[in-house]
Amino acid sequence: MAAYSFLDLAYDVLKQASAPLTYQEVWQTGKDRGLAAKIRTSGKTPWQSLGAQLYVEVRDNDDSRFMKVGKRPARFFLKERGVELPPDALAKIEKEETKKKEHKTEYRERDLHPLLTYFAYANPTFNRGRSIFTKTIYHEKSQRSGYNEWVHPDMVGFYLPLDDWRPDVIEFNRLSDNNSLRLFSFELKRSLTKANYREAYFQAVSNSSWAHEGYLVAANILQDDEFLSELERLASSFGIGIIHLDLEDIDSSGILYPARNRDLLDWETINKLCEQNSDFEKFLQDVKIDFESKRIHRAEFDEVVKDTRTYIRDRLKVEPDV
Repeated sequence: MAAYSFLDLAYDVLKQASAPLTYQEVWQTGKDRGLAAKIRTSGKTPWQSLGAQLYVEVRDNDDSRFMKVGKRPARFFLKERGVELPPDALAKIEKEETKKKEHKTEYRERDLHPLLTYFAYANPTFNRGRSIFTKTIYHEKSQRSGYNEWVHPDMVGFYLPLDDWRPDVIEFNRLSDNNSLRLFSFELKRSLTKANYREAYFQAVSNSSWAHEGYLVAANILQDDEFLSELERLASSFGIGIIHLDLEDIDSSGILYPARNRDLLDWETINKLCEQNSDFEKFLQDVKIDFESKRIHRAEFDEVVKDTRTYIRDRLKVEPDV
């Protein structure tokens, strides 16, 4: 018999709900009814796990039992009960699903870095839910000017299975092929449109192909079937994946098109980056220290934002879902 899951709890709660509920309300109702005790979880914030799973389920599964209703705050309901909603509620849902609201872009691309750090560390859809630590690479520190945008990624990241593997296994891996370490490269843009997507994508190809996985990341991506098909074609052809940072529902951010995993690193390019940029060289030094000590020194990498909603509202001037 399959274990009772967060989505099972949501379904049981929403079967009896009189109206759509936020994920926090779903969790609290399930807790009050004793359903939460049936879930095997050691997480300190299970309601966040429930919310993340609901967002991903609605976004990625066309056959999902759930539907998302409205924004600010986003609520959830059962598709099979959709006919019970008022006609104007259904019209609002359809409008929100077919028309992507464009965000004001007064903020800088670098203001998105903390949100990508949060996504890489906490999002269950990325790296199979295993935390990636990131570091911003400041182009202005490079020795050669004029080429930096196409040579250096905006951010880099790494994953070491220190919490997933036993110490003896990690040490043995080091003596063999050392394939436990994974390096990631990220190029960030505020938006991707028909006017800039090719330059943005091939900039990411130029400065991210050295890593195990490279990604082009954007907060606002044009929602057009033909445009999205072109992005998918590029990702399939050149191997750089695409991540969407959803500023309205940051926990529903995700990988639109996955990167092609590379078994081998491009050491010539890595050496060139070290020669030209002190941030990148320091990043590799810190990763080496962490691997040898079998402990992540988190202070050496970008800080993970604890309250993303406040950050988005105050720094980016965008009102996220609450």
